[in-house]
Amino acid sequence: MSTLTVPPVLTSPRDDAMQIYRAFKGLGCDTAAVVNILAHRDVTQRALIQQEYRTMYSEDIFKRLESELTGKLETAVLLWMHDPAGRDAIVVRQAFMASSTNVQAATEVICSRTPTQIQMFKQHYYSKFGVHLEHEIEKYTSGDHKQLLLKYVGTPRYEGLEVDRMAVEQDAKALFKAGEKRLGTDEKTFIKIFSERSRAHLAAIDSAYHNMYGNSLKKAVKSETSGYFERGLLTILQCSQNPAQYFAKVLHKAMKGLGTNDTTLIRVIVTRTEIDMQYIKAEYHKKYKKTLNDAVHSETSGHYRTFLLSLLGPKH
Repeated sequence: MSTLTVPPVLTSPRDDAMQIYRAFKGLGCDTAAVVNILAHRDVTQRALIQQEYRTMYSEDIFKRLESELTGKLETAVLLWMHDPAGRDAIVVRQAFMASSTNVQAATEVICSRTPTQIQMFKQHYYSKFGVHLEHEIEKYTSGDHKQLLLKYVGTPRYEGLEVDRMAVEQDAKALFKAGEKRLGTDEKTFIKIFSERSRAHLAAIDSAYHNMYGNSLKKAVKSETSGYFERGLLTILQCSQNPAQYFAKVLHKAMKGLGTNDTTLIRVIVTRTEIDMQYIKAEYHKKYKKTLNDAVHSETSGHYRTFLLSLLGPKH
């Protein structure tokens, strides 16, 4: 579900590579030209541009982009140059390696991805960094949060839409017994159900829970758990119902109040553009009565703004 609008003048990857090389030459970099080409190329085209560039100029386009671009634009463009699984691997690795480990970002990426996406990015993680994702989770997280992430990345889940009503009701009962019905919380039950059930099944548990106990499962999670563990459970739950709405909220929070959380802004826009950005834009508009494009426009500037807006595509 790509929102990329490839310009009508379809140049070949070879032409693109030549134009980018020209933009690098001379005094200073013609950043506008680089942004204009790369922001309008899809994942296959970007990979071909990289190959052509290496063949023609015997240098790695990544290294060149690193030396020519700076700041937030550099971060966004370099992340964009990878394919989705490669990007997820990089985001999670950087989150774990950050001076104050950004566990929130790692949790968001892991808990919002489908089983297929997780399998792909686990493979990329190992081939890029020579270490298994599970090993990193062991090292950088703790407690129930760690158990949840380990089970979530290690359990193959059904990705279809069928659900078993009986099983749904049993799970809703089990979660009620593990949480609101007792003193203290049986976290193991929450971990088991949230990491083993399909998205469709979890969404069905949520509505069954509401019908049976008059309370939303989200509220139950919030009152029974805390910290990163709560974040992980809520991310899994919200992405089982409506991933686009979840990401619209994350973006809004990143731009709310004083200052902008550019790390989050870049992460979400760059990683979702080729997945479900049209839906995220629609949810954003519905919830905040403002287009995502307008919000990003008012929070950013320069080539960085142009790049992000190009990824977002037309306003409506």
